[in-house]
Parts: sequence; C-alpha cells; structure tokens
Amino acid sequence: MPCDTMLIAYDGSENAKRAITYAGRILTPRRAVVLTVWEPMARQAARLSGISGLTQTEWLPEEEYVDIAHSDAEYTNEEGVRLARLAGLNAQARIEECDSTIWNTIVDVADDLDADIIVAGTRGATGLRALVHASVAEAVLKHCHRPVLLVPPCKEPDA
Repeated sequence: MPCDTMLIAYDGSENAKRAITYAGRILTPRRAVVLTVWEPMARQAARLSGISGLTQTEWLPEEEYVDIAHSDAEYTNEEGVRLARLAGLNAQARIEECDSTIWNTIVDVADDLDADIIVAGTRGATGLRALVHASVAEAVLKHCHRPVLLVPPCKEPDA
C-alpha cells in the first residue's frame, strides 16, 4: 500500500515496537515520521498534584534547566527511528511537547504533516482496566479523520 507520509506514534513500549515492525512489513510510505510526545516534568507534577500554572523549577535559570522528560523523549525517539529504519522505513525523527493530551498532539502532528496514515500500538487492556484507563490509541482512532493502523499486543501463549 503506497503512501506519501506515515506517522508512527512511538513511546518505547513493546507494543509500539511491534507496531513499527508491522508497519515496515505491510506499508511502503515515501517517509515515515516517528513521533514521540513528551510532557514537561513540572506539568506532570502539577497535573498529578492538582496544582495548575506550575512551569519549571524557579531555582534554576532557564538556560541551565534540562527537563529529564525531554531528554527521555529524545532517547526514546532515537530508538524508534532506529527500529523503523531496521524495518525498512525511510524514518525521520519528531518530538513534540504535549500541550493538552497525548492523543490530541498525535492528531495535530498528523494534520500538520498531512499524514496518509497513523500507526500505533495498543495496550490490549480489557475489562475494568480498559474502562478506568483511557487508551491513547483508541482516542486517536475516535478523533482523527485519517486512516489508523492499530497493532494489538502479542497474545500471551496459553500456559
């Protein structure tokens, strides 16, 4: 299936790695953009604690402040690009800061790139766990008006 641009949502999980492998097997895009979305640590802490308006730590000058979440996203993205290239894809890196939700950032980047397809792995949660924890992949599928390839996790062999 030839296409111009494929967007791969990559978070470093085994499911995301599996999605790259499948995308390389069945799709032949001109380019594959590997996207890793990150959220600043201060915003994560504020979200988890219920405090709004918190930005970076005030005791460090901005030029000395290195957000570990951004560094982690860079490392994760490099891994995703390497895996995509090993899967035969013409992969490019892209890291985006999350302003609202991860799924919304993925959809916005797909729109920005005018991506022909979005590729993502799923967690495969079922039952109560699926009800309690909303799936990023499910939200992308629900809110995006582009084709989406969702790759489920590998089924565990029966014991």
